[in-house]
Amino acid sequence: MLFHLLYPLHKIWPGFNVFRYITFRTIYSAVTALSMMLVLGPSFVRYMNRMQMGQVIRKDGPARHMAKAGTPSMGGILIIGSIVTATILWADFMDLYVWIGLLILVSYGAIGLVDDILKIKKQDSMGLKGRWKLLWQGVSILIAIWIIAMYGHWDTRLSIPFLKNFRPDIGMFYVVFALIVVVGTSNAVNLTDGLDGLAIGPFVVAAAVYMLFTYLAGHSVLAHYLQIPSVPGAGELAVFCGAMVGAGLGFLWYNTYPAEIFMGDVGSLGLGGALGTVAVLSKQEILLVIVGGVFVVEALSVILQVGYFKATGGRRIFRMAPIHHHFELLGWKEPKVIVRFWIISVLLGMVAISTLKLR
Repeated sequence: MLFHLLYPLHKIWPGFNVFRYITFRTIYSAVTALSMMLVLGPSFVRYMNRMQMGQVIRKDGPARHMAKAGTPSMGGILIIGSIVTATILWADFMDLYVWIGLLILVSYGAIGLVDDILKIKKQDSMGLKGRWKLLWQGVSILIAIWIIAMYGHWDTRLSIPFLKNFRPDIGMFYVVFALIVVVGTSNAVNLTDGLDGLAIGPFVVAAAVYMLFTYLAGHSVLAHYLQIPSVPGAGELAVFCGAMVGAGLGFLWYNTYPAEIFMGDVGSLGLGGALGTVAVLSKQEILLVIVGGVFVVEALSVILQVGYFKATGGRRIFRMAPIHHHFELLGWKEPKVIVRFWIISVLLGMVAISTLKLR
């Protein structure tokens, strides 16, 4: 919005020329989202407390987590609101990919909101049934794919990290692949969101990495030089990613141990879906396995635990899944689990960035 309102004024005063630069708008998108979180956070926490929108703790989790019952939840509403506001203010709202990112963020957030409300209403950690979550997640991403295919840059080839001349074309299977990436990322972030600040830390790292990759993908000269897919219009997604980084940092201010508020499924499903969507739109889907390695391991730990449990008639690989609970039951204090997972996320983020030159 500000791009369209203020950039034309550069003819009157050259200072307004800064609004043409994606880098400038990305920085202030992050600052705007962060500021909104810091300013509105205390009031939001008080409101959720007053409305008795407290977290419902799973009964089969670690016993000490029961002390967290009643902590205000659904902080994802504020996160999504901050991201949407900052993105609309600073991005070029004529860019299709920005609206695709916002579409998935809001629609997946709405699915999570229904889930959170049902949990609180029934006072049960089982909210919306899994099949309904997957159905509506699938519908949302299929709508987004249709819009991209009709009006955007539709490319069914894959970009493989570390390989510059190998871009396999998977044809129509790309639709299924994109659906798996977005839905899988959304639910992986949701599974990771089990300790104070555990999910939002790696998310901020991943969003920051994609902030760089989307900018490069939208810059044809840099994309050609670095031998990554060039995606016209993807550069504006850097502004969207900047908003996610800022909002994530702002939320961490209140979500760090001991948490004053949780993001709830409205946050984890929405943020995970948005991250997966950015990976698809920037043609860096495989890179998400690296930069989102913590989310991948968390999801795999659940899949392996459930599969092994059923196959062996009740035996377990881990003491508890997702894997962060396994480390808790090994005796690690919650802050130690969280910070070590953050460190791993930063390392994975650096490895992901290194693929720009290792091709």
